Amino acid sequence: MKKDIVIVGAGLAGSLCALYMLKRGYSVVIYERRSDMRDTVVIAGRSINLALSERGWTAIRKVGIEHYVEKIAIPMPKRVMHDLEGNLTDQYYGNKDQAIYSVPRGELNILLMNLAEEGGAKIFFNYQCTDVSTSTSSLFFNNTITKKKIELNCDLIVGADGAFSAIRNKMMKQDRFQYSQHYIEHGYKELLIPANADGTHKIEKNALHIWPRGNFMLIALPNLNGSYTCTLFSPFEGKDSFAELTKSSDVLRFFNTVFKDFASLVPDLVDQFFNNPTSSLGVFKCFPWHIKDYCVLIGDSAHATVPFYGQGMNASFEDCRVLDELIGEYENDMFEGLSEYSKIRKPNGDGVQDLSLHNFIVMRDKTADPNFLLQKKIEQKFAQAYPEKWIPLYSMVSFSNISYSDAWKIGMKQEKLMSQIMSIPNISEIWKNEEIMQKMLKLS
Repeated sequence: MKKDIVIVGAGLAGSLCALYMLKRGYSVVIYERRSDMRDTVVIAGRSINLALSERGWTAIRKVGIEHYVEKIAIPMPKRVMHDLEGNLTDQYYGNKDQAIYSVPRGELNILLMNLAEEGGAKIFFNYQCTDVSTSTSSLFFNNTITKKKIELNCDLIVGADGAFSAIRNKMMKQDRFQYSQHYIEHGYKELLIPANADGTHKIEKNALHIWPRGNFMLIALPNLNGSYTCTLFSPFEGKDSFAELTKSSDVLRFFNTVFKDFASLVPDLVDQFFNNPTSSLGVFKCFPWHIKDYCVLIGDSAHATVPFYGQGMNASFEDCRVLDELIGEYENDMFEGLSEYSKIRKPNGDGVQDLSLHNFIVMRDKTADPNFLLQKKIEQKFAQAYPEKWIPLYSMVSFSNISYSDAWKIGMKQEKLMSQIMSIPNISEIWKNEEIMQKMLKLS
């Protein structure tokens, strides 16, 4: 039976969800609070570049659009760590044929919107959702330009309107609805390494670059035009924090001391630092993710997280895939389908948040630590020898569709095992010995 779907939010999750619903033969309308981004130049400043990994690709493949996305994706099979003196260390994410992919947020969003419209969806911009009924499938919008108010009725409302979701805010009026938000002490500021004059990349193209500095961290992801979208993570307060760097001289001193080789790559660093906004980072949790049989949350509206595992978009795309599968399974009982969706996805929303917070510590503190790098080599050696016994945590998250909640649980067990291995005397000298592999086999 054909259903009328209203999606609130034309971002990545909402646009991909539209493609899934269209494929089912449903009628799809999207309402977006912001203006049409296709009418403006997409520039750096507010969005962290995206890392597309296996579960994101899985969701994209299922709607048959992977060949479009491949055209704007750059493979990154490894991290490149930059130390204080500018020395470089490579660390492959998995096997050398495995990679995550740098994808520009704006271009991907535009692509998905265009494909949704080509498939029959209608997208209306500058419409702010002002109310949602918690007893019927009705919702209300206000046009932010004309001030026109409209009321809509449909079969299913999909809340894809981000971390500050209007749909979720209305759901919070339900009895026993659970919600929490937690901001970390760090914020972020986006910067840009420009391309060389001939359009080539100034640093290695096929890698995610990291400058790990404990309380501070910089990352850089490549763009197709030769530039790099970079993100500085820093505390809001304290020494050399965003609050303290208020003068050009302070900014130059900070970067030339802490990120020396980066500073040399960005001629307009001071202008970028003061012109680009500083944004906060938080974790948003809620439950349930649905109302009865007519309203459901996907993406950041359900489980906004910090970006340190590069899984925000991938988790959102996985929401779309799982929701579609459950709608197919329970098409004649939408209440049961949405209930099952909440039940299945909530632990995975929590899982990706736990993983993201944990990986912040890994990225900023451990990626430059020789013991950490050795541990990863030992894990990779064991995984290749006994693949049925061991999949490294990063590979579970980025190169498989193992649930986030299971990956988190397994990863924590593996970490305990590896702490025993790393405490072996002279492990750095004997790690290649077969007895180490046998000890891991016995413990696993």
